Amino acid sequence: MDRSGFDAFVREVADPLHRYLLRRTDPATADDVLGDALLVCWRRRGDIPAEALPWAFGVAKGCLRNAERAQRRRTRLELKLVAQPAPTEAPELDLSQALARLRPADAELIRLWAWEELPPQAIATVLGITANAASVRLHRAKRRLREELGKDRADAGHDGAQGGDR
Repeated sequence: MDRSGFDAFVREVADPLHRYLLRRTDPATADDVLGDALLVCWRRRGDIPAEALPWAFGVAKGCLRNAERAQRRRTRLELKLVAQPAPTEAPELDLSQALARLRPADAELIRLWAWEELPPQAIATVLGITANAASVRLHRAKRRLREELGKDRADAGHDGAQGGDR
């Protein structure tokens, strides 16, 4: 399907899909899910059957389920954060400064692992290295980060004792 064919498809299904979604969720989520559903339709435009609307409803239903799962994950995370005990009067360790003191390659490994939540195998794919190399480099980067954070603790008047997995 070319661009003009897809434009005609969108004119046919966008309003019915939006109404479908509005009956199932709030307006902001409906708008977001409609955009996601149309993006999926664009990517799968070669799969669009002659009876396009029922197929598009199925796509929208799947996108809505994804959005609902994401919202449940966010809610669970918010509940976990609220349930955390209040921080004690321990001095703050500046993670961003500790990361900045790492070699750029080590900092990137830590970010991929911690921020992007990638396992070593996926990190290996991102960096174009073997999974074993990613695991070893990640282990070393974590150790270097602990050392940098230990320096922050020592500078703050602590003895530099470290907890965790050594």
